[in-house]
Amino acid sequence: MEKYSEEILPSLLVMAWMVEARDPYTGGHLWRVSRFARLLAMCAHLPDQEVARITLGGFLHDLGKIAIPDPILRKPDHLTPSEYDIIRTHPEIGCRSLAMHPLADLVRDAVLSHHERPDGNGYPNGLCGDLLPQDARIVGICDAFDAMTSARPYRKGMPIDDALNAIEAGLGTQFDPDYGQRFIAMGRDGVLDHVVGHSDDGIPLLDCPWCGPILVMRGDQRPGARLYCPKCSGEFVVEAEPDGKARAIYNGRHGTARELEPESDNTLIAKIVREASAAIPETIY
Repeated sequence: MEKYSEEILPSLLVMAWMVEARDPYTGGHLWRVSRFARLLAMCAHLPDQEVARITLGGFLHDLGKIAIPDPILRKPDHLTPSEYDIIRTHPEIGCRSLAMHPLADLVRDAVLSHHERPDGNGYPNGLCGDLLPQDARIVGICDAFDAMTSARPYRKGMPIDDALNAIEAGLGTQFDPDYGQRFIAMGRDGVLDHVVGHSDDGIPLLDCPWCGPILVMRGDQRPGARLYCPKCSGEFVVEAEPDGKARAIYNGRHGTARELEPESDNTLIAKIVREASAAIPETIY
């Protein structure tokens, strides 16, 4: 049973990770949403199997962006209405991408419905109220919070308190009131601080001086490792500060095409696999 889960889960996680790697400003987004969702599900005292399922759904929610053209996905400015219409297709594309996968039922709600809203003004199906699946309510809050607190080419990340206030203002309209209140309480208690601005446990995003905090350091990398900015392709060397924190130092060169090829974070994916394996029903084995 354990061996089978370790074989089928990475097939989904690696695909989602490669989608994220296409957008220079979303490094660590899937991990953060997955981690926020896990914390919120645990705060709501959901059963372990549901916590594991929601953790997995948080990592896979943006799977459908695999079909979004690069000029739109990587646009360094606000989207036009027609471009936003294209972005809005990603939940349904993600759902179709799951077709025939043995784990599709576990994450379909998070993938398809994370942009639905309690007031019915979400997409793709305009679901409202109790029609919104639980997993989508949780992942939707976490996705929006990470979008607000993360840097974009046209703005800095919003302070945590401001993002929590924005969620509070949207309770009952954009965000589920029960899960939203729980999330706000966690945020104001500092429970989310160690996730915001990170790409893995204890690994903060590092700064490119021109592009912002978008350098992702993998868990298996140590001081001396080379990182490449996914936007400007600058090469950086990881150095350890006296306090043990890492920083990235530009070394004056840019990565080659081969060096810039995305490499999946297998250490991170293995961790998600271990956490999510509890969600896999025995009936698929």
